[in-house]
Amino acid sequence: MIFKSLSSASEFAKSSGMLNSLAQIQRLKKEKNAVILAHFYEDGDIQDVADHVGDSYFLAKKGQEVESQLILLAGVVFMAESVKILNPQKKVLVPDLGAGCSLVSGAPYEKYLAWRLAHPEAICATYINSSAEVKAISDVIVTSSNAAKIVAAIPKDRPILFGPDQHLGRWLSQKLQRPMTMWPGACEVHVLFDAKRLAALIELHPDAVVIAHPECDQLVLQFAHVVGSTSRLLEEVEKNPAKKFIVATETGIFHQMKKNRPDAELIQAPVEDGTCGCNNCPYMKMNTLDKVVKALGSEKPEVTIPEKLRKLAQVSLDRMMAITNDQKVEWPERFISPTL
Repeated sequence: MIFKSLSSASEFAKSSGMLNSLAQIQRLKKEKNAVILAHFYEDGDIQDVADHVGDSYFLAKKGQEVESQLILLAGVVFMAESVKILNPQKKVLVPDLGAGCSLVSGAPYEKYLAWRLAHPEAICATYINSSAEVKAISDVIVTSSNAAKIVAAIPKDRPILFGPDQHLGRWLSQKLQRPMTMWPGACEVHVLFDAKRLAALIELHPDAVVIAHPECDQLVLQFAHVVGSTSRLLEEVEKNPAKKFIVATETGIFHQMKKNRPDAELIQAPVEDGTCGCNNCPYMKMNTLDKVVKALGSEKPEVTIPEKLRKLAQVSLDRMMAITNDQKVEWPERFISPTL
């Protein structure tokens, strides 16, 4: 009985703390005319307090569209960098500057530059999951939602470098029948989904629609009925009348899926070690409501990028936006290393 009381008190305190944080966030947003952008992989309470929730392309675009000069991006730092690169006049905050990405750390600037210099005639299509420095030496940025369209726009006679996610690149190469040279990177979350355990799960649920993010290994993707970005997977759950889905992507997306389809059964695709919680992105989960409150209150941590670097990185992001919006672009004839 004592333990039950302690548990209830703990839950009450947690609930009260969350309500207090939510109230502070709403007050600070109003006082500072701030906008919160959040990624689908954030915890549900952060998604619910955000003004706009979406995938990396949506967040980059929305950062351009909002009138507010103060943006807090709840996601990982490279997403906030992209917003800052495209909107130098706006102040961009993050809850935690330590919220990195395995794809970013796995593609350091000096090594990526050496790779580019080894293939100067190639067009380099770089996943948005990359640093500002790497964007500055890329020809065009892609996201999982627009990558096929952008790669298809690259002249057929030009070789393509694709990085830093090899699994997304391989899926695109097969889908578009375009040979590409891949950077050997991978998302530390999506690469852990296990094909053998997924096959066994499908046997238990033969009526389930299997949906997967293209950052998964091709051994996992071969089982998927639908492969796509987080927004594409969310759309599939929302519009497909099926009652059961096996989902191979980060757990945060379940929050929106459950809101849109409370009648559907959503099953997380398995990882090799079912006890590790590996379906959660450790970087996305570094953000908390308390950190959002502190960031809005102090207007720190702020994402800053040296102007010369920002202008160089903007070229590849602008090209992404143009192609996505059906505009024609010019491609460089040859890679020349810039001075950052």
